[in-house]
Amino acid sequence: MIKKKCESDTDQNWMKIAFQYACYAQKKGEIPVGAVLVFKKRIIGIGWNSSISTNDPTAHAEIIALRKAGKNLKNYRLNNATLYVTLQPCMMCCGAIIHSRIKKLVFGANCHNSNKIDSFEKILLNLKYNYKLIIKKNIMQNECSKLLKNFFKYKRM
Repeated sequence: MIKKKCESDTDQNWMKIAFQYACYAQKKGEIPVGAVLVFKKRIIGIGWNSSISTNDPTAHAEIIALRKAGKNLKNYRLNNATLYVTLQPCMMCCGAIIHSRIKKLVFGANCHNSNKIDSFEKILLNLKYNYKLIIKKNIMQNECSKLLKNFFKYKRM
């Protein structure tokens, strides 16, 4: 059973829970990415990649966690919430992050596609937005990267 609450409110501890969801996604045959959305020291949304099993290209961990949080809070604006995700978000997820107005994004593994990195920075750090997003990178980077590398290595065998 995956914990829904943390003893300690640290980025490392919340990322450990997101990592558990990434491992769960892998067991389901999905790309191993997990996400948790935290508000006032409680998880309000969880998600793991499920695009393959649902035949839904938008079923990314971040999107699922944002949807669940919106339903839980009965509001699509998720001000002051923090999203923990094991992989740097794609452009689609960046758009959802901006629209939800979360306060902070924390991610583990970086995407090694230089175009994605440039797009990520341009989208999320655009100074024209009417709010400021805090971004913290590389939390549990080694563990998150290793999980993804091993998944794709196994898939290509």
